[in-house]
Amino acid sequence: MRGVFILFKLVVKGTAFSSIDSKNVKVFENSLFCISEAGMIAKIISPDQEEYEATIQEYTSKNKFQELAHDQYILPGFIDLHIHAPQWAQAGTALDLPLYEWLNTYTFPLEAKFSDVQFAEQVYSDLVSQLIKNGTTTALYFATVHREASLRLAEICSEKGQRGLVGKVVMDDQEQNPEYYRDASATTALVETELFIQEVLELNKQTPQGVYPVVTPRFIPSCTDDSLKGLGALATKYDIHIQSHCSESDWAHTFVQERFGKNDAYALNDFGLITEKSVMAHCGFLSDDDMKLFAEKGTAVAHCPISNAYFGNAVTPIARLLNDYQVETGLGSDISGGFSPSLFDNIRQAVMSSRMLNDGVDKDCCGEKRGVSGSSITLNEAFYLATAGGGESLSLPIGKLAVDYIWDVQIVNTKELPLFSDEEPLLTIFQKILYLTRPESIDEVWIQGKKVHDKNKKELEVQE
Repeated sequence: MRGVFILFKLVVKGTAFSSIDSKNVKVFENSLFCISEAGMIAKIISPDQEEYEATIQEYTSKNKFQELAHDQYILPGFIDLHIHAPQWAQAGTALDLPLYEWLNTYTFPLEAKFSDVQFAEQVYSDLVSQLIKNGTTTALYFATVHREASLRLAEICSEKGQRGLVGKVVMDDQEQNPEYYRDASATTALVETELFIQEVLELNKQTPQGVYPVVTPRFIPSCTDDSLKGLGALATKYDIHIQSHCSESDWAHTFVQERFGKNDAYALNDFGLITEKSVMAHCGFLSDDDMKLFAEKGTAVAHCPISNAYFGNAVTPIARLLNDYQVETGLGSDISGGFSPSLFDNIRQAVMSSRMLNDGVDKDCCGEKRGVSGSSITLNEAFYLATAGGGESLSLPIGKLAVDYIWDVQIVNTKELPLFSDEEPLLTIFQKILYLTRPESIDEVWIQGKKVHDKNKKELEVQE
């Protein structure tokens, strides 16, 4: 028995919630989470197991035991599958404009400023800190066309302890992109992308939680055929993740159909950009064949429900993706098309949007035709998207509280929630946490077994 104890770096006692699958949540009541030196969950011990009390005593004596208060609960860290990191500087502005106007009037001029690495560092440092405070332990980022600033984002993730997947954006089509903000040519874009990949792979060697380079064509309308083909080849050469926008809006979807005579999914597939390591954002206009292709290839969808409400022109049919086609699906904030850095907010919106798709919104249309029956998702499913679904989408052992998964967690307090009885069912408390938690309710955040946020400490070094 005593030989087992030395395996653990830390033992945490608390009540936790984790997805079993897309529809079901498991409650770990007063369980012991035994964390290895590598930051993995090595063992979970329930109160009815023989070694429960002995483990508490042993690790208390070693000063490696943490017991949560009665009003604290453990959730897996959130996984944000779609963030435009530079757009943090314009979050909460101009969301009443059409997508094309929003991009050209506000977004592209802002992103062009990231040629200034000092400005980039200021924005990126604040963003990563804010995301961690909001419980996001893993983030999939679009940066800008600028390699040096994009690398700085990866370095900031490494320094602050967040697991980051970062892409230097490619947008080289001279007709579709403004002269002041684009890659000079397909050749330049590909050379810079490969250098960026190599730099981030080197950085990853000294980053325990992982930072990863991501091949990132902004979307088909911004890229030439030469750059799309070359990016597909780079993704294959280095066996790395791919991200882009796919069938997001009427405008973008129609543009691709007119250019290639097919939907985004099949056009991207022709260039080698639909793979098991691909994450495609939005996907509001996927056809049945597109969904089948994603399922066959293992390509994931990043659902961004808040952004979807502003720019999507339709509600992404998440229930069909999950239930009819078993497409890997996670959740994204889409800063700044989505105004909130909190996946709690996006969990709530995911449920609301699905209900609106299910029931319809046009009062003048008859009830039988107003909505799309079977489109609603449950709160459990929305939680799954933000956690386990995101982990599956990235093919990483994250997003679940289970043995051999990484200890990426947020510890949430319920002091401000309307709980008036000590006998409140735990799954009721779980629902209230998801609907009512604000950033100030997140007491601690841990990534790869290291504490990276403590609400009670102004400055916190990433704890070894």
